[in-house]
Amino acid sequence: MASSSSGSGGDFLAKKSGIMRARVGLPDLKDVVVVDDENLDADRMFGTLRVMFGYDVNVRRAATVGAAIDLVIAKTPDIVFLDDILKPSDDAAQTIPFLRRANYQGPIVVVSGQVTRTRRAVLLAAGATDVIHKDDVDSVRLTEALNRVFGAK
Repeated sequence: MASSSSGSGGDFLAKKSGIMRARVGLPDLKDVVVVDDENLDADRMFGTLRVMFGYDVNVRRAATVGAAIDLVIAKTPDIVFLDDILKPSDDAAQTIPFLRRANYQGPIVVVSGQVTRTRRAVLLAAGATDVIHKDDVDSVRLTEALNRVFGAK
């Protein structure tokens, strides 16, 4: 009995995420890279993406700039979510050019704890596609960001 309920739970999540994607016009993401050195923040992003896209999306994680570059070179993702500040002292304005030099031309959404007009302008000038606040990592805010990045259908 337990196996049938876990199968139906997976089926329910897949159906729910498919309905949600169709309703809000989200793109069909298959591969996402999350670059974050904090486990809690990375897990939160992973969980939110799983709710939004079900098990159809492959979420890969990197905790450092070097690991992110390796992931992007190994397989080009549909989108990169990049933490603004990576320990010890890397910030996204410095990190984005490294990802671009690794031949990643896709969208980069920076997740920052300090989204001011000035910081947003600096990150966009550095090559970010969008910037969201770290406190706004939920399915509604990510849907809005993805619609800005990919254009609402």
